[in-house]
Amino acid sequence: MVKDELVQRSPVRIFEQSIHGGLKAGEIGIIAAPSGIGKTSVLVQIALDKLLQGRKVIHISYTKHTDYVLAWYEDIFDEFIKKKNLENPEEVKNEAVRNRVLLKFSQEGMSGEQVRRSLMALIRDGGFNAEAIIVDGFDFSLQDPGRFARARDMAAELSVSIWYSCTTRDGDDCDKHGIPAMLRDALPSIDVIIALDPRADHIGLKVRKDRDQFNPERMALKLDPKTLLILEG
Repeated sequence: MVKDELVQRSPVRIFEQSIHGGLKAGEIGIIAAPSGIGKTSVLVQIALDKLLQGRKVIHISYTKHTDYVLAWYEDIFDEFIKKKNLENPEEVKNEAVRNRVLLKFSQEGMSGEQVRRSLMALIRDGGFNAEAIIVDGFDFSLQDPGRFARARDMAAELSVSIWYSCTTRDGDDCDKHGIPAMLRDALPSIDVIIALDPRADHIGLKVRKDRDQFNPERMALKLDPKTLLILEG
C-alpha cells in the first residue's frame, strides 16, 4: 500500500467526519479517559495521520519520562507497516520524524506564558510551521481558570489546533452530559471532548462535546484493546 492510500483509508477519516471535519486551526480538543485506557495512543494516531500527509506536528509531554512517547510512535508506525504492507516504510518514517518535534515541559516549573513564548519561537522564529500541537500528560487539576482561554487565543494566533489528553478518575463528578467537573470551568474554551469508554472486548469512543452540541450521534470507532489502534466500529 502506498502512503496516500493509507491516509485515505485511515479510520482517522471517520474520526474527523464524526466531529464535522476534525479540529480546526484555533480550536482545542480533549481526549478524556482514566489512566492506561489509550489516550496517548489516540493522540499519537492523530499526530501520525498528519505526519503521513507531510504536515508538521509538535508533541508536548508533561510527564517525567518521554521515552514512552517515542515508543508509541515507533510501535504504532510498525503496526501500520505490518497491517497495511506500506511501501518504502523507512523513507516514510524518516519524513514523519523530520516533521515532528517532541518537547518536554513541567507544569510546576513553566507558566503558560513561557510555553507560549517557546512555541512562538519554534513556529514563528524557527520556521517550523506546525499544523497541530499534541499535549500529553497535562494535569487538569493544576490548571488556573483562564489557562485554556489563553491557549485557545494562542492556537488562533499560531493557526494550529491543539489536542490535550485529560486523565479522569473513577467517581469523578460529571454533569448530565458526562463532562467531568475538572473540565467545567474551561468548557467555553474547549471545542471538542471525546471520552474513551472501556468495554469487555473493546474501548469505545464517545463524543461528549462537539462545539455547541453535547453527546451527538455515536462515533463509529473503537480501540483494539491489545494494540490500542483506532478501528472502525
